[in-house]
Parts: sequence; C-alpha cells; structure tokens
Amino acid sequence: MIPDDLSSDRPAAPDGQSAAVTGAEAAVRMLQAHGVRHIFGLCGDTSLPFYDALARLDHGIDHVLTRDERSAAYMADAYARVTGRVGVCEGPSGGGATYILPGVIEANESSVALLSITSDIPVTARGRYSLTELDQRALFAPLTKWNSVVDHVSQIPHIFRTAFRAATTGRPGTAHIGLPYDLQKQHLSAADIWADPRHASFPAYRTGPDSELIAAAADVILAAKRPAFICGGGVILSGACNLLAELAELLDAPVASTVSGHGAIADDHPLAVGVVGANGGTDETRAVIAAADCVIFVGCRAGSTTTEHGSVPSRTTPIVHIDIDPMVVSGNYRVEAGVVGDALLCLSALRIEIEMRLAGARRHNGAAEQVARLKAQKRAAFDRLARSSERPIRPERVLAALQAALPSDAIIVADPGTPCPYFSGHFQFSGSGRRFITNRAHGALGFALPASVGAQIGAPDRKVVAVMGDGSFGFAVGELETIVRQGLPITMIVFSNASFGWIKASQKEGYGGRYFSVDFTRTDHARIAEAYGVKAWTVDDPEALDSIMRKAIAHDGPTLIDVIAQPLEESAVPVSKWMG
Repeated sequence: MIPDDLSSDRPAAPDGQSAAVTGAEAAVRMLQAHGVRHIFGLCGDTSLPFYDALARLDHGIDHVLTRDERSAAYMADAYARVTGRVGVCEGPSGGGATYILPGVIEANESSVALLSITSDIPVTARGRYSLTELDQRALFAPLTKWNSVVDHVSQIPHIFRTAFRAATTGRPGTAHIGLPYDLQKQHLSAADIWADPRHASFPAYRTGPDSELIAAAADVILAAKRPAFICGGGVILSGACNLLAELAELLDAPVASTVSGHGAIADDHPLAVGVVGANGGTDETRAVIAAADCVIFVGCRAGSTTTEHGSVPSRTTPIVHIDIDPMVVSGNYRVEAGVVGDALLCLSALRIEIEMRLAGARRHNGAAEQVARLKAQKRAAFDRLARSSERPIRPERVLAALQAALPSDAIIVADPGTPCPYFSGHFQFSGSGRRFITNRAHGALGFALPASVGAQIGAPDRKVVAVMGDGSFGFAVGELETIVRQGLPITMIVFSNASFGWIKASQKEGYGGRYFSVDFTRTDHARIAEAYGVKAWTVDDPEALDSIMRKAIAHDGPTLIDVIAQPLEESAVPVSKWMG
C-alpha cells in the first residue's frame, strides 16, 4: 500500500505501474518499513534531500541531532543493545563518513546490529575533485559486515533490505549504505518499497546447531567432574540468559562472564562467578576457572582479555566452544567439541541432551558452595576499601555509593580506563540481561557519555548512569547539550584524576614509572556541566558522597558528579596485566 503523502502530485514511475517517490523518500520509507523509531545523526550538505524527506513525511521516526558523528554511532550502538532493534546512525559525506567510523567499527566487533547511512557526493561528480569526495565503498568495506554505495536510484529499496538482512542474521554486525546526493532527488517506483519484518530486530532467522555436535559437546561436559562456563555478549544478544542458568543448575557448574557478557547470569545467582580475565577478573574468579576440568565458552571469542592471554583456562583444559561464528570456534583454543549456532538454540539443544542422559537427575559437586566462599572473600576485600575515608576518593567508595542509590533495573554505561575494570569486577547486578554496556572491542575513550543517550532513549523507563574518566569526558563533552536538549535524566559520574590513567598505570607497571605525556590539567567538570544546564556537584570528601549520589540519582533531569578520585595507577583496580 502506498501512503497518501506519496501518491499525490507525484510523477508516474517509468514503468507506469505505480506512483514514484524520490530516492530520499524511499530511504525514509525503507527505514519506516523496517520498524525504525529513532535515528541518531548530524546534518550536512549532501544529506539535505534526506533531511527534507524526514521533515515532510509522516513516518513516526524521531531524529536525534548529535554534536559529533562518532557520538551518533555510539548512541545507535547502545540503543540497539538495550532494544534488540537495529540501531541507525547517519552523517554527511567526507569528514562525516570518517568521523562516524569509530562507532561503526565498535558495534561490528561487538556483534551489534547497526546501520550507518552516509550521504555522498553526486554520482555525476565522482572523480572530478568534488569537495568531500572519498571512496566510501573502500573505506567501509573492511570495517563492516556488509557495505554498499548506491549507484542508481532504483537500487535503494533493495540495498536497504540487504543492509537490514546482513545486520540481523548470522552473527549480528554493522551495515553501511552510501547515499549519493543526486540519487536522493531522482525518482523510482513506490511499489519497490517493502521489508521483511523479521529483519527489524536481531537475531533474525536463528541458526540451529548440528545434533551430532551437540552430542559430542555433551560427551565432553558429562565426562568432567568440575565443568565451568565462560559466557560472552552472545548469550545476552540471543536472549539465552534463562537457559544458561537452567543448564548451569542442571550441571552444578559455575558461570563466569567476559566483560561484554556481564549480565549473562544475575550476579546474585549462587553459581555466578562474575567477570573473569585481565580486565575485571580477580584472584577469586581466576581460581574458579583454574579449578575447572572442562570450560564451556558460549557466545564469546575466548580472546586475550578474557583468557589472560591464553593462560586461564590452561591449554590442557578440555574446551567446548559454542558460537554463532564458525571462525571463532577453536580460533584461540584447541577444542574437544565445537558447536556453531545461535546461543539460545544451542543451549536449548544441549540442555535437552544432558537432561535425557541424566534421566531427570541433577548433578551436585559443591560448586555453589565453592563459589559462595570465593565471592565472600572477594566482597570482603572490596568492602574494606569501599569504607575508606582516604582522599582522593577511592573508586571502591564511589561504586558502593552508587550501588546503594540505584534502582535494581538500572543500566550502567562505562568507558574504558577506571570505570570498565572496576564496574566489571565489583558492581553487582541483581538481574540478568543487558544491564552493563561498555565498548570492549576497541576500547576507545569518549564512549559512555554519548552511548548513555542511546541507552536512555531505548529504555526510557529505566535509570541510566554513564561512568567515565576525565580523559573520556574531554572526548565527548559536546553531547551534554544533546542530553539537555533531549531532556534525558541521565546521571554522569566522572572519575577525575587529571591523567589518562590506563596508560599511566601501564607506564608504571611496564616502564619503571617513567611517565610521559599522560597528565593534563584538572578540569572543573561540574562547572562545565552547569554551563550546559546540567545539575552538577564536585565531591572531594568521601563522607559527602552517599548523600550527593542519592540526590543525583533522584533528580528528574540530567546530573553530573565530578569525583576527585584516586589515580588509577595507585588504586586496587582489578587488572591482572597492563598492556605495558
């Protein structure tokens, strides 16, 4: 059916079969047909027809103007993670296309379904030294799951359908469409505008496992006396959290997670170990995996951070690896059994197979008791530091204050540096699912502030908190205006220690404390936030932290707390090995 606003005063399509629409209108209608509700982006000359179509047509899509294209991609990424729908970001040609890339790469490597649309110079201007000309097809090709630049107006509907299909099927990832300026103004038949509704969200068209591989995995797992799981973001993306808990209970097997997999199981579950690895792992969580006589990786790549550069689990531990991407399975570890497929379907099939073999019984090997003992040791060490009245304020004290003030369904969006390892290692989420968002694929600074916008728009009824270092704050400060303009009640916490802390800690650990070009002048982040219209506090007294945290969380608008914090290189951060 052709909407009324596309059927009046329109030229006939070349084939005479239907009313015609412009390329820009077709792009908007294809987004509408795929259920898109929000677009994050920044205006530019070559995007004018697209923006005009968004302004004129009745489509139900809210465009969120950002202050930087990279921010637009980070917003779309976090939006996709909390909604399960495809995140959409857009920007203009030239600099817009290059600026948007960091967020597109992050989403792709994190298996998040995202569509990036960049307008482009006219097709007729290619190779004529036009302002902002660059080869978008070549630029995005190695950095996305799927990529195309439109060459003819009639291709637009097909290219949009392909982009959504690519982003949402198999391993979710990013798609890019280059949309030339002149094609946005040309006409095509409205009859070509249609979409498969399954491609509006991910995972679409799940891939099931081979039954023989499931049987082989069950053989390895049941031969072990102390199996343990390490689960990544794929468990959350596939909605397999409940199945994971049921299978773990059946086997009495501890469940650890990667940083991106934090939330695969509720932290208060008796079998939940917490985050393992070099970033967020502790001696206690490490001990659980070291004691396992079989490790089951689910929905993760078993990369260097998670496995502490391939040392935990050891190379002699029997491994079962389950992932949607066949290139991931046995990529880093020799496996006794590998299963390729969607985590939800794989865990479901594995549970059925194991239930059948156990004939309704449940294993009990004391795993819950072991986990409880180690978690109590870990928590006691944290609590001692969290009660500290030292100045500068310890990060543990900040986490404890935030934990006490937050509602149970809150979402934490964390930058690298101080926030990521601390919140991965010590923050407790009482439920499973997408509760923690961080950019672990590439770890670029400046993620949390804009990503919190996407998370809050995607989950308007939940409290969203963005935690960042002062280095990260400087990358994305302009998006404070976006937060205020959108009226988003996000609480931002800045760990202010006047340095790029991760690098400084690496220089201390690996280069004898020869600090070079990592320190900068302390900024009054609260005054900057107030200038944008954000209610803000500076805290240097740990005794005042709890009260201010409660006020910030309860406030009905955006808030920021600038915490004069202990330098990362002097802290007890749960990092076992710095890159240095």
